[in-house]
Amino acid sequence: MAAARTGKRSRFYDASKIDWDHLPFSDADLKALLVPLMLEQLLSSLMGMADTMMVSRVGSAAISAVSLSDSINVLVIELFSALAAGGTILCSQYIGSGRPGEANRAAEQVMLVCAAISIALSAVCFLARRPLLALVFGSVEPDVMEASLTYFALTSLSFPFIALYNAGAAFYRAGGNSKFPMQVSVFSNCLNILGNAVFIFGFGWGVFGAALSTLLSRIVCAAIIFAFLRRPRQVIVIRRYRVPPDFPMIGKILSVGIPSGIENSMFQFGKLAIQSSVSTLGTTAIAAQAMAAIMETVNGVGAVGIGIGLMTVVGQCIGAGKPEEAKYYIVKHVKISEAVLVVSCLAAFAITRPVTYLAGMEPAAASLCLFMVGWITVFKPLFWVFSFSIAYGMRAAGDVRFSMITSSCTMWLCRVLLTTILIRVLRFGPIAVWIGMFSDWGVRGIIFSHRFVSGKWLSHALIGQGATREKSG
Repeated sequence: MAAARTGKRSRFYDASKIDWDHLPFSDADLKALLVPLMLEQLLSSLMGMADTMMVSRVGSAAISAVSLSDSINVLVIELFSALAAGGTILCSQYIGSGRPGEANRAAEQVMLVCAAISIALSAVCFLARRPLLALVFGSVEPDVMEASLTYFALTSLSFPFIALYNAGAAFYRAGGNSKFPMQVSVFSNCLNILGNAVFIFGFGWGVFGAALSTLLSRIVCAAIIFAFLRRPRQVIVIRRYRVPPDFPMIGKILSVGIPSGIENSMFQFGKLAIQSSVSTLGTTAIAAQAMAAIMETVNGVGAVGIGIGLMTVVGQCIGAGKPEEAKYYIVKHVKISEAVLVVSCLAAFAITRPVTYLAGMEPAAASLCLFMVGWITVFKPLFWVFSFSIAYGMRAAGDVRFSMITSSCTMWLCRVLLTTILIRVLRFGPIAVWIGMFSDWGVRGIIFSHRFVSGKWLSHALIGQGATREKSG
């Protein structure tokens, strides 16, 4: 810090233009913001694994039904997450500009958009669930299809509630409060696990019980977070639920949410395309790849949480008209993410063998899984942060279209195409998936790093000048 105060220009930001004595986020503020986000991502991931293990006890038809239905559910939920991210960015910028009234108005419109889109998607998925599942998955065993229809019917009814929860959590995070959304998320996940235990094992309701537990837990978490958003002592307060549409504001929300939603959806389609190639490699390879993917998700949740927090920090800096502070915080978060990722990758590698043993994997599959996780442990800390953490910050400045185009191109050209060639033409094993992944991360990291250094990501204004401030009462 002392070196930075000398006014020397760093490679990434102009230190002489930063008011070091009045930074918007102190180290204590960052800790209070980031730690709950990391814990939330980790606990949600672990709860998801526990949820899957509980459903798997019902039988192969049940777990197949849940897996098939969730591949659609994830696509829809990614859209809601993107809209929530748009809400975080827009509200953060208004808060940083000293316009809490505009932040509240934006939050009301985010709520309206999320409610309208989620209700429409819920209705379409519920009413057209049979043709939709048949179109996506073709012919499956009759018992799997019936179980999928049951599960998808109830989970599609939960779309409005998970969308509203994501929006409500985004409002809290935009104001710098990530602890309360974490508490609600943990409570919701625990409620889901408890519901599974009661409905699946107590009442013997199988897939219906698992879906009902998911629906009820999502209803509860949405109700809790919006009940607390009515309280006046917080940055964003939501008390009106019937609000007229503000189309210019909705346009700003969608200008961020739609590109992010497309980007997230492309990733899910890419995963499905890769899975079709992996499915040709045999049972051992499929099992090893599935477990390696789980471990890769677990070792990255901390860094993902930091990235979500970075959107709040950068959004407020941009709203306040302080681009050099935004650059400074992106660099700082990259360093934090790198340290967290190294530790989490080593920890995940250390528990991989015990996890494969507890999961009852066959020795060949367990050995192959350990081999792949070893390579992930080496390459992920080298590439992942530059391909993801920097992008979180640039999106918070409104540079979402560039991120969408870059991420989609590198994913399909490097991850999907290269993996497909390695498996189907050159006869590689499942390690081909990770070779494609590493190349995707590497190329994207180079492009995003160049974009960050160039400063072009700062040219996307969402709310105008940050100097305009509301008068306090």
